Amino acid sequence: MNILNDIFTKGSAKVRDILIYLGFNGLITDFLMSVIYFVAVAAVVTFNIIFILWIDRRGSGFFQERVGPNRVGPFGLLQSLNDAVKLIGKESIIPEAVDKYVYKLAPIFIFTITIMLYAVLPYGKDMSAVNINVGILYFTAISSMSSIVILMAGWGSNNKYSLIGGMRTIAQIISYEIPFCFSMLGIVMLAGTLNLNEIVASQQKVWYILYQPVAFLVFIISALAELNKSPFDMMEAEQEIVAGYHTEYSGMRFALFFMAEYANLFVMAGLGVTLFFGGWQGPFLPSWLWFMVKTYMMIFFILWLRWSLPRARIDKMMQFNWKFLIPVSMANVFMTGVGLKIIQFIK
Repeated sequence: MNILNDIFTKGSAKVRDILIYLGFNGLITDFLMSVIYFVAVAAVVTFNIIFILWIDRRGSGFFQERVGPNRVGPFGLLQSLNDAVKLIGKESIIPEAVDKYVYKLAPIFIFTITIMLYAVLPYGKDMSAVNINVGILYFTAISSMSSIVILMAGWGSNNKYSLIGGMRTIAQIISYEIPFCFSMLGIVMLAGTLNLNEIVASQQKVWYILYQPVAFLVFIISALAELNKSPFDMMEAEQEIVAGYHTEYSGMRFALFFMAEYANLFVMAGLGVTLFFGGWQGPFLPSWLWFMVKTYMMIFFILWLRWSLPRARIDKMMQFNWKFLIPVSMANVFMTGVGLKIIQFIK
């Protein structure tokens, strides 16, 4: 069961030793290791997309009292793989009058950004592709770039529905990033670090969900908005703007957007588990298995909310954020600071 721990902790060192033995200098070795990490993370992303998509389809079928995919593979497990092959075989049509460079680069950028987010997650003890001291800051900065890429897709498509979808994304993501950051700030104050691995280690005795329940509620609501999941999926409201910024995309370019959406779901759930539920901490089982179990439970919870809640109106959604969610998140940070000062004074 601990073989994955050995692969992460010892495998990378062995590969580096082999590259040095073959005569590569330090700079080339670092570059090749970065390529290997990128490929490994891309493989993890692809596997999770296939499995999460199956959970989403079967879960939606359960909530809507129907079966869901059940034809391809046992329990429909291979349906997502079948759809991926179908999308690869479809023609990627480029409409007239689009900004070709922006139009073509947007799906590549959005998927690359997602893979970059996977790199900092602690999948287990000493099992991070990249362990940096500013992990939360890195996560926030990289995830913010996705809104720019989506606006690129909307603008480059030269379609009014795509542009409206992109503009809604900018308004929504930037607005909800404020309470999202405040929800993480309380955890940073308790742990005293921005390093995700150290935050997990600090929860060895007590999970931060017990200290920060309000921050967790703010985090979940903000995460739904960041992921564009119902009730915050206004940027692709079919009744109003067809498919939003997806409207003019087809084939593999559409598949990259689709994959990034579900890959981000795993990243956001993994971050929530890391911050509030002890990450890979747990008895008996290997650390990576604890992380995966907790993360997929969080994913199921997010998908449950998605299929249970109706779509909100865009103006109501923004009012809720600015008039309620942001003040609550700021008050939580203030109370956390006051509580820490009281504890320091008592000690």
